[in-house]
Amino acid sequence: MKRKLQVNHSKTLKLINVLEKELEKCDIENYENEVIKMENYIRTKGSVSIGPLIQYVNGSVNEKGKIEAKISILRQSKNFINTVEPPYKLKSVLRVVNCLYVRFIGEESKIKFAYDKINLTAFEEDIPLKGNSYTIFVDQQDDQIIADIFMERADNDETN
Repeated sequence: MKRKLQVNHSKTLKLINVLEKELEKCDIENYENEVIKMENYIRTKGSVSIGPLIQYVNGSVNEKGKIEAKISILRQSKNFINTVEPPYKLKSVLRVVNCLYVRFIGEESKIKFAYDKINLTAFEEDIPLKGNSYTIFVDQQDDQIIADIFMERADNDETN
């Protein structure tokens, strides 16, 4: 039996000139518009975006025991943007080392299985996770997508 989702236990995510926007609840409802706004912002700053769209999700439990998720979109810029105004932030280098990683190829509606696979692997192998993930949308054709998913390990303190 061929495994569709293979987990790599020690992968590094490295991004250069990363523009980030944390999405508010109303932004999430207009996700595609927010991506277009970010593309336009990069162009107005005299640069162009490179690479695929990246989504960052950080899940946590608040003091009332409710699960909260912070969602951000990230794009790499060809050049460093010197002046960045809110709601955007820029990091010259974003490096997340020692992540659990899986490449998902399939129907977009089934991407949850890739997250489940990483979480199950972490559970079975006693690997603590921080509760965040980076999803890089490498390609999409019709309903088929290719996505790289990185989940940061909690036994790892080497992030920049």
